[in-house]
Amino acid sequence: MNPLHNKDVDMGRRTIVKAAAASATAAATSGLVPGLQSVVHAQGSDRPEKTEVRIGFIPLTDCASVVMASVLGFDKKYGIKIIPTKEASWAGVRDKLVSGELDAAHVLYGLVYGVHLGIGGPKKDMAVLMTLNQNGQAITLSKKLAEKGAVDGASLAKLMAAEKREYTFAQTFPTGTHAMWLYYWLGAHGINPMTDAKVITVPPPQMVANMRVGNMDGYCVGEPWNHRAIIDGIGITASTTQDIWKDHPEKVLGTTNDFVTKYPNTARAVVMAILEAGRWIDAGLQNKMKMAETIAEKSYVNTSVDAINQRILGRYQNGLGRTWDDPNHMKFFNDGAATYPYLSDGMWFLTQHRRWGLLKTDPDYLGLAKAINKTALYKEAAAQLKISVPKSDLRSSKMIDGVVWDGSSPAKYAASFKVKAA
Repeated sequence: MNPLHNKDVDMGRRTIVKAAAASATAAATSGLVPGLQSVVHAQGSDRPEKTEVRIGFIPLTDCASVVMASVLGFDKKYGIKIIPTKEASWAGVRDKLVSGELDAAHVLYGLVYGVHLGIGGPKKDMAVLMTLNQNGQAITLSKKLAEKGAVDGASLAKLMAAEKREYTFAQTFPTGTHAMWLYYWLGAHGINPMTDAKVITVPPPQMVANMRVGNMDGYCVGEPWNHRAIIDGIGITASTTQDIWKDHPEKVLGTTNDFVTKYPNTARAVVMAILEAGRWIDAGLQNKMKMAETIAEKSYVNTSVDAINQRILGRYQNGLGRTWDDPNHMKFFNDGAATYPYLSDGMWFLTQHRRWGLLKTDPDYLGLAKAINKTALYKEAAAQLKISVPKSDLRSSKMIDGVVWDGSSPAKYAASFKVKAA
């Protein structure tokens, strides 16, 4: 996509990042980052086994590091060509990963775990190569609910108790992140998504259109489809997902275990290219604006730039006159904290699958996370880029309801919630 010069120039990584950041304005018109040359990284045994890598993505703001790795030519540095492939639904991404039509994908964390366990679709051994981003999703309620006073979790619960009817909420995939954020948020306010509401599955780009015609009362999805509902005057932001879990994991770079086994050098090269892209995005305002302009294009997210660029800078509004600056907005790098595939992050999704009855018994939480999250491969890539990695594969986080998750006693944690599946 990008006419970068094919010269073997050994530039320091810091120089490349600085050149990229300093020239973002020029890149906006030229489509390339001056000074970023193709670097022959892979020689001998490190050479990528497969040079063209098809990576699926859904039209969401958090596909940005995959797209920018291709657009800015970071992939070429590592001897590969990333081919971003736009997909219509998460079910489609799942099926193409399983069949091998896609080599990897920008994909929901919980979808990868669900496929590995055979819930929510076919069973196949899967792999998480890295986390693509933290934060930046939201829960949207319809303007009609807001007009009746439901503007956050507490007021929604009050309205649902007072006005008895079937309330419909949408998520994007049964085992995915948005389903888990929605369920956790509802549960934290005493609403059981399994018994007190109807939950439907809708692909992200179709959320706004479905709310416009009254198919749902609320939904959880990634940006820009929450801000788009505000722009279009049909919905309000009731909660951000970073309010549910600060610095939560969101999309991952997912693939099959077969792909990692067969093409380990390729997998590492892809991680390195996307790490560089994430670092470039987070490096400054100009880069984020350039990213917004790029992914807003029809071939990617297909929306207006203004639907993307405010929230990636942490500038939020709820659609009812309230505005705020959120320091915990979507991060693609965050000094490496946003990209590390913590085992405790993967285990958390399993605890919620158990909580909501998607898993009928407790799995081997830690064993599964160790099998799926390729921390060793990530550390190899990070070391070559001089990116620090955490000392532990587990981290501690406090949720919206005050409950702390630290990766210890997952079965006990999963069983501890008052609001859960019967």
